[in-house]
Amino acid sequence: MTKVLIPLFEGFEEIEAVTIIDVLRRGGIEVVTAGLVTTTVMGAHAIVIIADTLLDQVEANQFDAIILAGGSGTFRLREDPRIAKMLIAHATGNKLVAAICAAPTVLSDAGLLKDKRATSYPSVKDQMQVAEYLTIPVVVDGNVVTSRGAGTAMAFALKLAEILQGEAIANKLATDMIV
Repeated sequence: MTKVLIPLFEGFEEIEAVTIIDVLRRGGIEVVTAGLVTTTVMGAHAIVIIADTLLDQVEANQFDAIILAGGSGTFRLREDPRIAKMLIAHATGNKLVAAICAAPTVLSDAGLLKDKRATSYPSVKDQMQVAEYLTIPVVVDGNVVTSRGAGTAMAFALKLAEILQGEAIANKLATDMIV
């Protein structure tokens, strides 16, 4: 079974995280959420999510993908050396890394976008080093997927489902959810 890791941090964007988790689980993907510090994690809009585990308790190499939600607390991902180490290992191992909203800055900080096309939330564009910055909802460049923000979360999640489980499953999910 395909398995993905979604780190959760204080100030994550709830629409992004929950949409990704929900869509991928509907698509038959094992999604593990991991809190950076605690398993009880408050999002940017005071919605509390209970993570499955703590980041220190996961073996990143057991996952097929690492997916980052954005939000006002994205700086916590950027400042956490465990996240950069996991992302670099995944990307260099040709595994999927993905980020939405402000979280593509985490990929950029790890040096993973300098030769890639990517997108992000508009206000963080200048904080990223990319080969080409695009303003389309979802950008796929090799094993890196980026997206713009809460409004593009469904398109992002469906693209991830397509990459990880195939077009037929992604299309069925979109049909079943009336996307």
